Amino acid sequence: MKQVFLAFVALVGLSFTSCKEDASKKVKEENVAQAEQRDEASTKVPVMTFEVTEHDFGNIAQGQEVEHVFKFTNTGDAPLIVTDARSSCGCTVPEKPEQPVAPGETGEILVKYNGSGRNGISKTVTITANTANGTEQLKIKAFVEPKEATN
Repeated sequence: MKQVFLAFVALVGLSFTSCKEDASKKVKEENVAQAEQRDEASTKVPVMTFEVTEHDFGNIAQGQEVEHVFKFTNTGDAPLIVTDARSSCGCTVPEKPEQPVAPGETGEILVKYNGSGRNGISKTVTITANTANGTEQLKIKAFVEPKEATN
């Protein structure tokens, strides 16, 4: 047991003494420049700035289809990529932009609601994008007036 311990200590001591070369001499300047560019690029993020994040359709008839376009601007300093747009239920369908939105450019998200339900409704659309937060939320509201009962 003593011999195993001594062999282990000798092996560890050898590994510490075998690396006497100066590691800074092995660093290539071109790799440092590439790393600086990569780090600088990683600090640039897109910012999704909406004109409005909530829309009220007011009173609508049950079954009436309505839609609203949410307009936004990329106020960040990197291309904005919207990867997903999902609603809180199947009665609301969002349509996201398929192409990246360059810094300073505008984009649109179309939200369609099929008029199902009754009385006051509130639906949320979650946008997944490469922003700092990763997600943004939009809301639609309406008061759905039930169809008149026929006798």
